[in-house]
Amino acid sequence: MADMETYARFLLGLIFVLGLILALAWAARRLNLIPGAIKLAKSGPRRLAIVEISAVDAKRRLVLVRRDNVEHLLLLGPTSEAVVETDITPPETFSSALSAESATNNTGKNS
Repeated sequence: MADMETYARFLLGLIFVLGLILALAWAARRLNLIPGAIKLAKSGPRRLAIVEISAVDAKRRLVLVRRDNVEHLLLLGPTSEAVVETDITPPETFSSALSAESATNNTGKNS
């Protein structure tokens, strides 16, 4: 019986300590106490996104980054970075192309 009580106390203590660690981590993140952490704005559209990543070889990657609806192609390596192409206009999505085409067809029929 004493062994069962010891195990129960150990388990409750472990759960309590893990809960404290999680609560402190949440509070530190919430209060912006973690150095180097950036708090992102949750309102409004996001201006920066990684569109696609492609491996060139074992160490280098091509990264397509979108900022304010303009895409930039970057070559990233372990010791260097290079801008391959800039001011790339993103391709039109299928749904927007379809709606534009249907709008053109509808205006053409009324003439």
